[in-house]
Amino acid sequence: MSHKNTITNTSFSKEHINFIKNHKKRKKEIRITQISLLVVFFALWEIAAKANLIDTFLTSSPSQMWYLFIKLAKDGSIFNHIAISSFETVVGFITGTLLGTLIAILLWWSDFISKVLDPYMVVLNALPKTALAPIIILWAGAGITGIIVTAMTVSLVVTILGVYGGFKEVDEDKIKMLKTFGATKLQILDKVIIPASIPTIINALKINVGLSWVGVIVGEFLVSQAGIGYLIVYGGQVFKLDLVMTSVLILAVLAALMYQGVAYLEKKLIKYK
Repeated sequence: MSHKNTITNTSFSKEHINFIKNHKKRKKEIRITQISLLVVFFALWEIAAKANLIDTFLTSSPSQMWYLFIKLAKDGSIFNHIAISSFETVVGFITGTLLGTLIAILLWWSDFISKVLDPYMVVLNALPKTALAPIIILWAGAGITGIIVTAMTVSLVVTILGVYGGFKEVDEDKIKMLKTFGATKLQILDKVIIPASIPTIINALKINVGLSWVGVIVGEFLVSQAGIGYLIVYGGQVFKLDLVMTSVLILAVLAALMYQGVAYLEKKLIKYK
């Protein structure tokens, strides 16, 4: 009997090891394919530009953007723009997510408040927040504060609805069981609702990465004298399309890095859970 158990455990261990190896191999293949697609895209873009198949005045080219980036990096101006936009986005992102989560907790806590605010949440979600950016900036102030509030507002309602929806989907039987043991509402929130809603909150964070950048760029379009959005507007005004394309590419890299940060946080939270 002992011999059979040893064989079973050994067999299981080998299968498990093979599974891990195959999983790592697949992840590596996916990563290589992703990088290859990116390299091929930029290579074809550069070849098309060199062969005059596309108008580089309108589309620029990877080499032009690289030379411009090096030029801006040497005088340090690009890092100032990146720092300003990143600061505005991170603050708006964190504020919007925390405030949205707190309001979602309030809605879960009070069924009366939830029912009262439900139609208003639907209307606010339907409104184009970016179209309201000029009004938001006038109220909050024409500067970094106004841009941060715009970024926060864009992601706020989405966070409230998403997180509150996750709270409502938590298994009712678990909540009833805690209530039978005399658990308070705060204990139910702490022990069941929030732990069970971690995937929902993480999804809200992922969505808010893009929304926060949208809010910041729109705000910088309107009032900023620095930042990635300012560079895009300025480049369009003086017909420096290489500056516009370079700024858009930098924006894409920053958003991707921020998204990877959220993905790393997700791994840590899931491991902790």
